[in-house]
Amino acid sequence: MESLAITVVGHDRPGIIAQTAEVLSRYGMNLEDSSMTLLRGHFAMTLICAGQTEAATLHAALTQALDDSLSVSVLAIPDEGDRPQIGASYLVTVHGADRLGIVARLAGTIAAAGGNITDLTTRLAGEFYVLLAEVDLPPGADVSALQAALTEASAELGVDTGLRQVENDEL
Repeated sequence: MESLAITVVGHDRPGIIAQTAEVLSRYGMNLEDSSMTLLRGHFAMTLICAGQTEAATLHAALTQALDDSLSVSVLAIPDEGDRPQIGASYLVTVHGADRLGIVARLAGTIAAAGGNITDLTTRLAGEFYVLLAEVDLPPGADVSALQAALTEASAELGVDTGLRQVENDEL
C-alpha cells in the first residue's frame, strides 16, 4: 500500500471537500489523516491517504475534478514506522501585537529545547496576533528551562506566552 500526501489550496467555495473525498473514494484511497482550514479566504487542505493508486494518477484525477482556481499536489511519502516515545505534550499560547519574527523566534526556542511542534495555528485580527502550538517534548526535557526561554523570547517580542502540559486526550 502506498501512502500519499495531498494538498489542495485555493479560493474557498462550497464542495471542495466533497469533490476531493469523492475522487479519493473512487480511486480506493483511505483518508488516514487530514487538516483543513480557511486562511484569509483561501481553503487549505493537507491529507495523508493510503491505497494502491499512484501519485500521478491521483493527481490527474483530482486536477480534472477540481476547478483551475485550486492548486493540487500529490506526493508519495515513505512509511514512518513507529514514532519515537513522547515524554509529554504541551500547549504553547501566544498573544499580543503583531510583529515580524514571532513564529520564527518561538519555534526556534521550542526546537532548541528538543520540542517538536505537531500543530500550529496563527490568527491575525487587526493588530492582535494569536498563536496556538501543540508541542511534544521528549522524556527528560527541562520544562522549566523551556518556560524561562519562552518568557525571555516573549518579553523581547512584546507578546505574552503561556505553556501548559496537556493530556493526549485533550489535544
